[in-house]
Amino acid sequence: MSMNQAGHKPSSTSFGTDQVRLVSFNVGKELFAVDILRVQEINRMMSLTQVPQSPPGVCGVINLRGRIVPVLDLRTRFGLEESEHCDESRIIVVEIKGATIGFIVDAVHEVLQINPSIIEEAPAITSSADARFIKGVAKMKDTLLILLDLDELMTTESLESVGALKKLAA
Repeated sequence: MSMNQAGHKPSSTSFGTDQVRLVSFNVGKELFAVDILRVQEINRMMSLTQVPQSPPGVCGVINLRGRIVPVLDLRTRFGLEESEHCDESRIIVVEIKGATIGFIVDAVHEVLQINPSIIEEAPAITSSADARFIKGVAKMKDTLLILLDLDELMTTESLESVGALKKLAA
């Protein structure tokens, strides 16, 4: 097996050799990131419309320029304790498998451009099914950056529930 300059085996994640551009954000105490090409927009917290019979984890919907967008709280999705939203809270709007969905995060930090050589596969976490949400981990100067796999974050069943929710809200 070949080694890179740092003596590590090359990452087998699907990031290629070009610089990777990511949007970084906090959920709880952890630093996460998603591919910037998947992000449609980032909004300040806004009033959410509650929809009866919403799927678990869906906080409500927002109206974005005439589009009904379901909003999920990543704290809930990750099984973390709920907290009050603050001035730093944001809604990141992304596209997953053709569906537009918003995610509430605690704070958005910056757009990063990183070398894919610092990204490693997520360590196997046998006690948590949520490890499937993790695409990789990047070693930053003084922290680890967890790269989310948006396609794994939302199952087909969850997307179908969200689609039904949009119809109820319309």
